[in-house]
Amino acid sequence: MEFEKIKVINPVVEMDGDEMTRVIWKFIKDKLIFPFLELDIKYFDLGLPNRDLTDDKVTIESAEATLKYHVAIKCATITPDEARVKEFGLKKMWRSPNGTIRNILNGTVFREPIICRNIPRIVPGWTKPICIGRHAFGDQYRATDIIVNEPGKLKLVFEPSGSSQKTEFEVFNFTGGGVALAMYNTDESIRAFAESSMYTAYQKKWPLYLSTKNTILKTYDGRFKDIFQEVYEANWRSKYEAAGIWYEHRLIDDMVAYAMKSEGGYVWACKNYDGDVQSDFLAQGYGSLGMMTSVLVCPDGKTIEAEAAHGTVTRHYRVHQKGGETSTNSIASIFAWSRGLAHRAKLDSNAALLSYTEKLEAACMGTVESGKMTKDLALLIHGPKVRRDQYVNTEEFIDAVAWELRRRLLGNSRL
Repeated sequence: MEFEKIKVINPVVEMDGDEMTRVIWKFIKDKLIFPFLELDIKYFDLGLPNRDLTDDKVTIESAEATLKYHVAIKCATITPDEARVKEFGLKKMWRSPNGTIRNILNGTVFREPIICRNIPRIVPGWTKPICIGRHAFGDQYRATDIIVNEPGKLKLVFEPSGSSQKTEFEVFNFTGGGVALAMYNTDESIRAFAESSMYTAYQKKWPLYLSTKNTILKTYDGRFKDIFQEVYEANWRSKYEAAGIWYEHRLIDDMVAYAMKSEGGYVWACKNYDGDVQSDFLAQGYGSLGMMTSVLVCPDGKTIEAEAAHGTVTRHYRVHQKGGETSTNSIASIFAWSRGLAHRAKLDSNAALLSYTEKLEAACMGTVESGKMTKDLALLIHGPKVRRDQYVNTEEFIDAVAWELRRRLLGNSRL
């Protein structure tokens, strides 16, 4: 039976990527998206060769298009190092496209696990997802650090651009060698982080926790705590109370201990470094980085960019290039499409599209729970002695999801 395509009213931005995820990306579009949706795509090729060809202008253009159309769906991309510069013959070592896009959108990245009942979790008590929000601006990632090679005084100096006098603080008096670091953040960025976090938790109807170390960094981390509280009181308290959820600040060490004992079901807002570490910690606790969604949410809650939380799966791509069989997990890439399209559906009040995205995600989980899965997940169940008949290859898995999706969309109709 032929499926009548669902019309997606407004465009979405597609950002294509690199290596094995680019291969998977085409399978997903051809088998899971285009057969079911009538879709206006604003396409940008963020593959490394095209970023080099356009002097990385394509990355900036894709972010600007995201601000215009409010929904972007991104494939994993390479951030080049020296080896990649040589491999691709690049003009220069281009910046991380994710970093460029984040800076333009001024959003917060939220990562959330995809839970399948038959996939073992290293932390078995996590029966509900924990959604990590990482404030991906400033702090250590924009810091200036130095090596000190001789005795001397380290000072922190602030020179106002106006008429105020400069202020100077003595940080440390070195009697020998050492290291030093200066880092910063801005009220504007922290406020945007707070708004995105409050919005995301409210949409999920989950509690929100912010973690800092304000007992040590009384001024620096205290600023995060104060701004979050201001935003909560001004814009969100009444909404949270009506929804039966809450916002709370916790010390980072207390929050980690709580996370280990909890069942999940909340949003955890983390400063930049904490979010970097804790998102990988959570991914492994839930079983696999290949089962993590990643959505960048702007402060207004209207503009998002969805992608997989993992990289380009280079090792599998090398096998693919030689014509070998791969068994690459595509679930996080599929969920990039489902989460992006679900947001499009909500913006457009498109109930049919929202229902499709829910069935696409259910088809992924249903396929795995029926026993059809890629090798990485089979290893979690069967261990290192997993047999070839206990997992499917890359394309077979997407074919199985497509069959299950069609079954769910057509209901009792003939497939």
